[in-house]
Amino acid sequence: MAAKSSGINAEYGGRGAGDPKEWYPCTKLGRLVKDGMIKKIEEIYLFSLPIKEAEIIDFFLGSKLKDEVLKIMPVQKQTRAGQRTRFKAFVAIGDFDGHIGLGVKCSKEVATAIRGAITLAKLSVIPVRRGYWGNKIGTPHTVPCKVTGKCGSVLVRLVPAPRGTGLVSAPVPKKLLSMAGFEDCYTCATGQTATLGNFAKATFAAISATYAYLTPDMWSATVFTNSPYQEYTDYLAKPFVKQPKKEVKY
Repeated sequence: MAAKSSGINAEYGGRGAGDPKEWYPCTKLGRLVKDGMIKKIEEIYLFSLPIKEAEIIDFFLGSKLKDEVLKIMPVQKQTRAGQRTRFKAFVAIGDFDGHIGLGVKCSKEVATAIRGAITLAKLSVIPVRRGYWGNKIGTPHTVPCKVTGKCGSVLVRLVPAPRGTGLVSAPVPKKLLSMAGFEDCYTCATGQTATLGNFAKATFAAISATYAYLTPDMWSATVFTNSPYQEYTDYLAKPFVKQPKKEVKY
């Protein structure tokens, strides 16, 4: 059961719970992001800082992010009173320009499962490395090298393709690859690909492996700097105080 993001609010009763509230960061990283100490999301990835708040992703990529429900499936647990049915949602999220996330959530209600999966997808957003098939002309358009991802019995292999080829793939990896920003790519899949969850996770693992290879063009000397936690130690040592809301007089 797949559903597009455009009509999801009408179909499942909406994703947001009313008006968005003001964000009060709970982590040190959240404080640095909200107060403008960290300018780009790449600074977070450079130091491998764990992102524990979905609002951090919204802060940097909020307007660009698009989400899509890949599948909603009922799962059952046998109890003494009978079966207990819950709904499992698979949601992909990406900005079509180098960032992709995948979230899976199970809940009693469909709308709650989708909301939870979107939050988990934001927390799992990763940078995607793109490259060239032949000469380095124009913008990067395909995977930089052959990469593989595996989940369960499903193994997905991504192979660079020449410009203009398009995404030669099954529907599930095609959505993930396009949301990650790839224009051309060959794919090869083995195993029980009918299991959509494992198929999506294997593709996500393959995409995340694009930054796992140290190719010759990345051999230049790295200039190490202090991590944001070290650089702003004095600022983080101060207690965080919520700003009181201003009263609006009519």
